[in-house]
Amino acid sequence: MTWPCVSSQFLAALFPPHCRRLLHRHACCPIPDVDPSPINPFPPQPLSPLLPLPLPPKPGRTSAAMVLTLRSSTPFLAAGKPHKPSDEFPASSVSLPAPLRASPARILPKLSAAPHCHAAAATERVHAGGSAAAGAGGRVPVYVMLPLDAVGACGEVRRARALNAGMAALRSAGAEGVMVDAWWGTAERAGPGRYDWEGYGELVRMAERNGLKMQVVMSFHRCGGNVGDSCEIPLPPWVLEETNRDPDIVYTDRSSRRNPEYISLGCDMLPVLCGRTPIQAYSDFMQSFRDRFQDYLGNVIVEIQVGMGPCGELRYPSYPESNGTWRFPGIGEFQCYDKYMMSSLRAAAVAVGHEEWGRSGPHDAGHYNQFPEETGFFRQEGTWNTEYGNFFLAWYSGELLLHGDRILAAAQSIFRHTRAKISAKVAGIHWHYKTRSHAAELTAGYFNTRHRDGYVPIARMLANRGAVMNFTCMEMRDEQQPESASCSPELLVRQVKAAAGAVAVELAGENALERYDEAAYAQVVATGRDNAGIGLSAFTYLRMNKRLFEDEKWRHFVAFVKRMEEGGRRALSLERETLKLHYINADVHASDHQGTEPNFDQQPSMIARTTLFSSS
Repeated sequence: MTWPCVSSQFLAALFPPHCRRLLHRHACCPIPDVDPSPINPFPPQPLSPLLPLPLPPKPGRTSAAMVLTLRSSTPFLAAGKPHKPSDEFPASSVSLPAPLRASPARILPKLSAAPHCHAAAATERVHAGGSAAAGAGGRVPVYVMLPLDAVGACGEVRRARALNAGMAALRSAGAEGVMVDAWWGTAERAGPGRYDWEGYGELVRMAERNGLKMQVVMSFHRCGGNVGDSCEIPLPPWVLEETNRDPDIVYTDRSSRRNPEYISLGCDMLPVLCGRTPIQAYSDFMQSFRDRFQDYLGNVIVEIQVGMGPCGELRYPSYPESNGTWRFPGIGEFQCYDKYMMSSLRAAAVAVGHEEWGRSGPHDAGHYNQFPEETGFFRQEGTWNTEYGNFFLAWYSGELLLHGDRILAAAQSIFRHTRAKISAKVAGIHWHYKTRSHAAELTAGYFNTRHRDGYVPIARMLANRGAVMNFTCMEMRDEQQPESASCSPELLVRQVKAAAGAVAVELAGENALERYDEAAYAQVVATGRDNAGIGLSAFTYLRMNKRLFEDEKWRHFVAFVKRMEEGGRRALSLERETLKLHYINADVHASDHQGTEPNFDQQPSMIARTTLFSSS
């Protein structure tokens, strides 16, 4: 009997070792050739909501630490309070201990028992607490994202004079460094295996001259069509030719709409890109980058953030904004309908003895812009809380975990001896967080519900690969969100910090939206504090542009950097910086009247403001 391809991690959750060997012997495709360290090397253990769960032994430390940046914008709340709304909990005298640690079995739950069997209120998961992790301790270095098109479509540095002025200003403010996207569609645009790093080399040298470090993103996704995308950078032309020949190599929704943002993980190990697999193409790209910048890795280039999905995040493109397909706060849609993912789903269904479960995705999951209670799948006691729902969500999220593990295994091998960290990004999907199903997270591939912590498996996978976890909505507050959307970015960040602490993985952060106000900065400072050993190792600010250097906005930013530098304490020299900026402004205006070009070294912030996006 020949079976379609099914992930080894999925089979590991279903069968004992001797059965798995027999299954793989008859599989039609080989087990991926990656680092043998498994995602879930520990035997499943019974779960109890009332007792602390054992923590697996720490994975061996590697010479190249890996980093995952989670985008989030919520303050760190006091420990001990559940992140779920209180009105959904019945009266109970049972208290939850701290730390609360998730079992390794939760990476892929047992499918023999339906989750609704555990849906009694007394056993509901409360994503709170968590053990101490290797947090930032005190200072949190601040990086700033460069414009998305800092390197243009033809590989040239755009607005080089303004970028240099901006870097000088950031250095004067105390920023640690900058982040830049190394676009697949730019660097490998000429053809498979033909790389152009000249523009990126110029940026690296510019950062070095200004005394700044660099975070470089391996951006294997398309730019354009999402929040904050100010330009269009498609996938490489030769990749687009392959998508025209075989449309199933990109993600597809239930209505057969194709999403060209990123290659579907369903064909990770298939030679669909001019004879190479996507994993091979990503590996070759990273290896070429390493070879070109070997002398800068570890001293100027201190972090490699590995893109693993749309917007560079480890997720499915479940909420695409292009062409108005999705609008906030819609639940999104599952993205598993290309032929490669459907083949994997059929194999998984056969493996659990329910062949009928593999014929399609959920029929009652609704549409992009619906609310959970408008669907059969996501409503309070919907299909998600059944044996079938548990099966589908375990498969869907498990495939995403395996995809991330494959790419990070390659990155770990390539950058192992460079002294540069490796990081990955997790999306801060905070809408419908207060509902039982967490619908928007489920469609994105995060199996996080009222009964299950979906971020511990992600954090553990990253820890096993030595990666830092980068999360993204650090500036957001619950009170700023529409009540109807059941948002809670603050509770989401709290849960993610607890997950990072439970497995001792490094946590870094970003803001999800452009913010320049004191309230947003204060929220980031509060979130970044090393509460109970769970702090941020770094924060990357979105993003450098002309508005950042305006007088009041710049003062807020300088004060923010100082507070992060001091571990959240208020900057003592804010008044001095404000006075300094006043004199800089006066000098620049005076030089403008005299018709002379201002001195970049003496007036970095104002030069950046007056030149950014105004020269080529």
